[in-house]
Amino acid sequence: MTEIEMLSQFRHRHLVSLIGYCDEQNEMIIIYEYMGNGSLKDYLYGSDFPSLSWRQRLGICVGAAKGLHYLHTGSTKAIIHRDVKTANILLDENLMAKVADFGLSKTSPEIDQTHVSTAVKGSFGYFDPEYLTRQQLIEKSDVYSFGVVMFEVLCGRPVIDPSLPRESVNLVEWAMKSHNKGQLEEIVDPCLAGQVKPESLRKFGEIIAKCLAEHGVDRPTVGDVLWNLESVLQLKGSEGSNGRLSSQADHVNPLETSVSLAEFSMGSAGDLAGFSMSKVFAQMVKEDMR
Repeated sequence: MTEIEMLSQFRHRHLVSLIGYCDEQNEMIIIYEYMGNGSLKDYLYGSDFPSLSWRQRLGICVGAAKGLHYLHTGSTKAIIHRDVKTANILLDENLMAKVADFGLSKTSPEIDQTHVSTAVKGSFGYFDPEYLTRQQLIEKSDVYSFGVVMFEVLCGRPVIDPSLPRESVNLVEWAMKSHNKGQLEEIVDPCLAGQVKPESLRKFGEIIAKCLAEHGVDRPTVGDVLWNLESVLQLKGSEGSNGRLSSQADHVNPLETSVSLAEFSMGSAGDLAGFSMSKVFAQMVKEDMR
């Protein structure tokens, strides 16, 4: 019900759209728009999916940040996602990133409050330290989790990997040591060899470090993160061939050319909703025919 209530309140090009749902007797079904390329996690590790280029990874980070920024600022009360992770950033047929899974989401605190007191829920490895110890949820908790996501994007490995040596098990601890030593290039995903300019890597590392600040007050807003990521995206590095995958920037989506706004209200989304629904139900029919 939380998922349905949250998704019924907003619509944005970087949030997975709710098509419909069923809650009758024992049938509880939620139908979303079809995301043909699965999750960001699938493309970083643990599958045989082709590797993403550096530019593609930056573009996906920018898209996800736009979705989170809309959640935090797009309505009178901000929405705290509470489970930001690579598995919840889905990719459509053009590798456009959309944030998904709002089952743990919470509305932000009242104006006269600084946080929401709530039991700790989310995914291990992505928890904001303050939220974990104080059970005080804030918008900057999403920022911390997004910082972890960016390290996954850079390093191409899970946030927790028990198969690695003890000092490398926790991605954040391991990667921050390299960042603090100025040796971030040593932990970059080998698939990105020769693609990441030193200046691009340095700025990307700085953004992550700010997101992972121990205290929420020291972290940037998602809007600040988005602005900085877009500036990193302008630092074009060399690109390798990636088989069937191509950069988001290389695609011209006919839908996007007619809707230039990065975000839109529920009231102005009729055409987009129809477009998504037609693709979804076409996919459902194909699956049924098989």
